[in-house]
Amino acid sequence: MSDAAAAKTEYGVAALGLGVTRDLCAFLARFRFSDLPAAVVHEARRGMLDWIGCALAGSGHPTIGTLVDTFVELGSPAKATVIGRRGVRLGLLDAPIANGQMGHLLDFDDTHMGGVVLHASSPILAALFALGERGPAVDGRAMICAYVAGFEAGVRAGQGAPAHHDGGWHLTGTLGAIAAGAAGGRLLGLDAQRLTYAVGIATTQAAGMQQNRGTSCKSLHAGKAAASGALAALLAAKGYDSSEEILEGKRGFCRIYSAVATPEAILQGLGERWEIARNGYKPYACGVVLHPLIDAMIALSREAAVPVAEVDRIELEVHPHAVKITGVDDPRSGLMSKFSVNHSASVAYIDRDAGIAQYADARATSPDVVAFRRRIAVATVDGFRKDQARATLVTRDGRRHVVDVEHASGTADNPMSDAALETKFLANATPVLGADGARRLADRVWKLEAERDMRDLLAISA
Repeated sequence: MSDAAAAKTEYGVAALGLGVTRDLCAFLARFRFSDLPAAVVHEARRGMLDWIGCALAGSGHPTIGTLVDTFVELGSPAKATVIGRRGVRLGLLDAPIANGQMGHLLDFDDTHMGGVVLHASSPILAALFALGERGPAVDGRAMICAYVAGFEAGVRAGQGAPAHHDGGWHLTGTLGAIAAGAAGGRLLGLDAQRLTYAVGIATTQAAGMQQNRGTSCKSLHAGKAAASGALAALLAAKGYDSSEEILEGKRGFCRIYSAVATPEAILQGLGERWEIARNGYKPYACGVVLHPLIDAMIALSREAAVPVAEVDRIELEVHPHAVKITGVDDPRSGLMSKFSVNHSASVAYIDRDAGIAQYADARATSPDVVAFRRRIAVATVDGFRKDQARATLVTRDGRRHVVDVEHASGTADNPMSDAALETKFLANATPVLGADGARRLADRVWKLEAERDMRDLLAISA
């Protein structure tokens, strides 16, 4: 690039000519179902099953009731299914907000950790489900392709902005909007040009702040990202335009949302490395960086079998992000306890579980949990991976018991089996749909590519 050309790029939105956004969207618009490896198709089935279960589990939460009631009060048109709320339908932009929020509300939804920490399914699937009810029948293969496209766009955009999380952004709100826009555009069959516009329209709406962890707003980010993506796809389909360099541009996502920009990473391995294949799933209903220490504490409780009264202290060693992201010492609500190292370690040891019940308001303030939290000391280890932890129990008479976790359960290196995912789904779905309804829905999702009209599957989830 000449000095004159370089100077021009220092202001405004002068084109850099890198073609990153265009090349990404051209690929996302053209790949076919037959191009997808069997493992990628299967991961789409797993991801959808897990996410629908999480949405059903969150569907009855008072936060969702407030949201849905507000949309009804505002006159939201009855066009799209609201999961877990039979008879309730909302507009094509309101339903994604409700479904996206309920999917992420309990912090039980999937987490991709391949260079980013992203709950991709909540924004992607909430957008796709609404768009899939809009017009002609959408079959399972089209849904899978759109789902996969969303993962590619969201995760890769994050890889192009590696310091994005450090700036205080909540990635499910920001990258989730990009993912939902790409997925929605693919579902609507947009060509490369219009899919580029869809990604640009979605990206310019990207928002969500980490300050809202532990509040109703944190999961709202996922819903708003879904709605932003759905709106972007619908607008782009009608020719609404955007920058064609929204990711790599001088004032594009990678450069203004991150102190370090690596837009070249976005296209690396495109078509060879499918990001959905590296997705992770949560066995525990809390921040994913807490999962290795929960594994360690549950194992410690079972293996050492030391009664709580005989425990002098617990020494935890974790990756720095576990404290940076979830270092709440004294949570006073269930939502806030999902971001507490001490709380998660306590319930894991006492209850030998860290499910939905362990992060309810009652457990967050339970005297036995509160008392045990004070015996837990946390140290960070720079050399640990994010999915690694060590827990040491010291008894009142000085005995020590140690448990090391190399890879937390549910991560790509220690994945949940299909059977474990189905067990989780049935536990989440059965209280809402009944045993027969939950079983029938699971069977349909396991055969997702055979669906002729996604509205039939959605009807079971209402």
